[in-house]
Amino acid sequence: MAALSVALASAAIHEVVAEAPPAALTRETVRAGSVVFEGLGKTYRSSAGTVRALEGISLEIPAGRIYGIIGRSGAGKSSLIRTINRLEEPTEGRVLVDGQDIAGYDETALVALRRRIGMIFQHFNLLSAKTVRENVGLPLLVAGVPRKQIAERVDEVLALVGLEGKHSTYPSRLSGGQKQRVGIARALVHRPEILLCDEATSALDPETTLSILQLLRDINRKLGLTVILITHEMSVIREICDDVLVLEQGRIAEEGPVWRVFGAPRHDATRALLQPLDRDIPEDIAARLQPEPVAGGEVVLELRYTGQEGGEPDLARIAALASGPVRLLHGSVDRIQGHTHGRLLVAAASLPAAGIDALRAQHPNARIVGYVSGNV
Repeated sequence: MAALSVALASAAIHEVVAEAPPAALTRETVRAGSVVFEGLGKTYRSSAGTVRALEGISLEIPAGRIYGIIGRSGAGKSSLIRTINRLEEPTEGRVLVDGQDIAGYDETALVALRRRIGMIFQHFNLLSAKTVRENVGLPLLVAGVPRKQIAERVDEVLALVGLEGKHSTYPSRLSGGQKQRVGIARALVHRPEILLCDEATSALDPETTLSILQLLRDINRKLGLTVILITHEMSVIREICDDVLVLEQGRIAEEGPVWRVFGAPRHDATRALLQPLDRDIPEDIAARLQPEPVAGGEVVLELRYTGQEGGEPDLARIAALASGPVRLLHGSVDRIQGHTHGRLLVAAASLPAAGIDALRAQHPNARIVGYVSGNV
């Protein structure tokens, strides 16, 4: 029974550990936690045919960053992050972890690699017959760590994830958010330098999702580890990530800082993923818009902010460019990594041609969306 328990634990956690990392994993000048893909490709072959899951993936994930990978279903997200700990073997190309090609690792080196890479999953993968303490301590138990050290480390990580007092609780008595915190604690128990998150919030409600994302951000800041997460939700990327990779049909659609990709998406796939976050003109305003000026009416302007304008909306300047009162009709403005993003709708009694030119000099994305009669 003891052997069976250990085997089940190993399958559940996907990260059995070695007693000590071999010499092949000695870090040199590369900071711990960096990942580089060089010309990576992955092909699956089955009786149904050949599927090209990844093709020509070349990019660097710097150490200590929170890096998001997003794409529609089947884009290759899971295949990509699972090459980092060799749960998937690439068909071509290389994966470098801390500057070292992991393709040639033998079983001992591979086990040691997985010790340095924690992983959390969408559906938690907890063992229902074991308590929180036992679930979190399983990787250490498999590695043969003394029970006293296991107890000390489990106490540390449970405090880190906010589960003090839950040591003896079974998974069936936990909420979804608490179960995911147990999964995070288990992934951290070996002090990894990289944390992989495979749709870690997809099974959670919005409020719990925010709390888990906040926890991941805090862990990144306190421990300095690299967090690599995959998701299909741009709201998750906006909330937590420093950089984002957009995958489309196994290829890189675009990649860069989150503020730039959100503010000026270059690929149709990115624009489609951002569409749910891009609010339309409110229906009551849209219903009253006219294509031509209305006697005694107002001009309605849309001002878009992509993060490249270098400041916040200057309402006083906008008002100064108009020859009459200016009113704010609708606003949806956010800040991402210190950059202003969003849109304002304003109504002005009139806006001379010189005013429009001056406005566009400061706001290249400004446009007239229509005209209305009377107050909107």
